Amino acid sequence: MDKIKIAIVGIGNCASSLIQGIHYYDGKNPEDAIGLMHWDIGGYSPSDIEVVAAFDVDARKVGKTIDEAIFAKPNCTTIFQKDIPKYDVTVSMGHVLDGVAEHMSKYDDEYTFVVSDEEPVDVVEVLKESGAEILVNYLPVGSEEAARYYAQCALDAEVAYVNCMPVFIVSDDEWDAKFKAKGIPIVGDDIKAQIGATITHRTLASLFMDRGVKLDRTYQINTGGNTDFLNMLNRERLDSKKESKTEAVQSVLTERMDDRDIHIGPSDYVPWQNDNKLCFLRMEGRTFGDVPMNIELRLSVEDSPNSAGCVIDAVRCCKIGLERGIGGQLTSISSYTMKHPPIQYTDDEAYENVEKFISGDLER
Repeated sequence: MDKIKIAIVGIGNCASSLIQGIHYYDGKNPEDAIGLMHWDIGGYSPSDIEVVAAFDVDARKVGKTIDEAIFAKPNCTTIFQKDIPKYDVTVSMGHVLDGVAEHMSKYDDEYTFVVSDEEPVDVVEVLKESGAEILVNYLPVGSEEAARYYAQCALDAEVAYVNCMPVFIVSDDEWDAKFKAKGIPIVGDDIKAQIGATITHRTLASLFMDRGVKLDRTYQINTGGNTDFLNMLNRERLDSKKESKTEAVQSVLTERMDDRDIHIGPSDYVPWQNDNKLCFLRMEGRTFGDVPMNIELRLSVEDSPNSAGCVIDAVRCCKIGLERGIGGQLTSISSYTMKHPPIQYTDDEAYENVEKFISGDLER
């Protein structure tokens, strides 16, 4: 079976975890492969993914081979697969646009982006020459212009698009129509983690509903030390991220909460945490007899491997969409792996829909 050929924009911690994972699972079998939601999707295992093109703007990554770039600063995620084979693919200079927030320049190079002075490449040309079938978008939060630019490049190169960040492209009807017209599948928007803040919050909110508990107030506060959290210190870049995370929780409630009673969003940057993300979650409600109760939870996860577990399924389902000639939104895998999909389903429904899509019993 041929490899799934992907291109990646943004060779940060998330890309590092995904690429490490591709090689970590190589040679393993379903019985000893820990940490996967699916071993086989449409005949493809995790190691059947091949990175054939990559784009970044950091001087420490541009021009380097992929196996070198994924471990270059400011990347700080856990290295769980040290042995990465030498790639013959080098990282191309991408287009900065709004991908780098101004405040990032005020921090030490070890923690922030160092923009290369190389000339940007013709992204469409690189995608076509590489033979990429799918473009995975790992741009920083708030890169509205850049995300749309790369989505258009995917369209022009006629490759599928997996949007892992919170710019609403896949969930936008106009973009859906463009990709549908070309028969190209898209998955998005804003990747979930396997067991992260959003999925945990959704699950607890669903538990409240199922058990007849009135949810009165809730917050979710997160801290981390990677470039994502440093980037998000600019609150002006957070509108879509906050909406994405909030809607993921609101969508499972039978009655929407008032805006003042629900606060969900990134909170602060703690450099020494590196890629470790801490989530502090509180939920206040009322049980039988209007008696008050509350839950407080602290969740600690390595952020980027946590998301890679979902991306590796999104990519393989996207490949199935390509093989079946499906254009536009893949609503099943989007609702299962993304915070702001075109259609919000409960997590149980999303899981069932993905299983049906993989088996061919559901169109998209």
